[in-house]
Amino acid sequence: MPNPKHILIIRFSAMGDVAMTVPVLRALVEQYPNVKITVVTRAFFKPFFEGIQNVEVYEAELKGKHKGVLGLYKLSKELKALKFNVVADLHNVLRSKILKVFFFGKKVIQIDKGRAEKKALISGKLFQQLKTTHQRYAEVFEKLGYTIDLSKPSFPQKAELNAKLKGFITDSNKKIIGIAPFAAHKSKMYPLDKMEHVIAELSKDYNVVLFGGGKKEVEILDSIEAKYNTVNSVAGKLSFDEELKLISNLDLMLSMDSGNGHLAAMFGVKVITIWGVTHPFAGFMPFNQPDDYALLANRKAYPLIPTSIYGNKFPEGYENAAESISVETIVLKVRSVISA
Repeated sequence: MPNPKHILIIRFSAMGDVAMTVPVLRALVEQYPNVKITVVTRAFFKPFFEGIQNVEVYEAELKGKHKGVLGLYKLSKELKALKFNVVADLHNVLRSKILKVFFFGKKVIQIDKGRAEKKALISGKLFQQLKTTHQRYAEVFEKLGYTIDLSKPSFPQKAELNAKLKGFITDSNKKIIGIAPFAAHKSKMYPLDKMEHVIAELSKDYNVVLFGGGKKEVEILDSIEAKYNTVNSVAGKLSFDEELKLISNLDLMLSMDSGNGHLAAMFGVKVITIWGVTHPFAGFMPFNQPDDYALLANRKAYPLIPTSIYGNKFPEGYENAAESISVETIVLKVRSVISA
């Protein structure tokens, strides 16, 4: 039997983008079981790929021995020893471009990020759904000869929870909602005072588990946790691997346009997202979620949305665009989706 084709995949960051590769790779190896995959990424993301057949992770130490051009050259030599056949660059940034120079003679396909149409989207020249990031990833593999069907995805089983993780679920008879109220930019966040109203309402009928990180976020979530019996914050209390196990057991995740939504989606969890100055049309909707699971800011009040792809740029007065979504709208949506 001939050796399976060995694909080297490059995707160093960011968390949400790396998480979005997971359902695509799961579909790839299920539909092409003789394919071998090596994902070169940061060690932090290794848990994403656990349990996926024929997928291994090679850790890139981009702040250590693989830093800079010489470090990337060293990384290229280490990767060549794995004897891969082709390269799928799912990142297409300066680092991955330098790395690919050292793979002279190998077939390399890089993602088309659609920069021109994304620029048109945020400039107001175009307002329509662009290709999703998942579609763009799949197109890379199609160019390598592997057409992937993403329409019938499979997901891993829920992780088994140990006593420590079960401790974050107050009532085992009630469904579990994860809420991740933070995002990289304030313009993508729902106001925390209103989010607490959402949490208070949902905690009456469900277990609520709060996700966040960093000292300030830990303090905020701990203060909310203290007020409600069925609300528990995991922020600062679990390893990343433990958080993923807990996320896999959620019945629903409520997140901003942020990495937490993508983490839940890769486990097949229902994900409701709240969007401020960004918009799902840019292609970053969590995997396999219906369009109506995205709750959008009022474009009549904020007609320039999306103001940027990542939420880092917006005109004055737009920083609280997400506030135009009512608490009642969010609560009703969560209740209808979780009971469906």
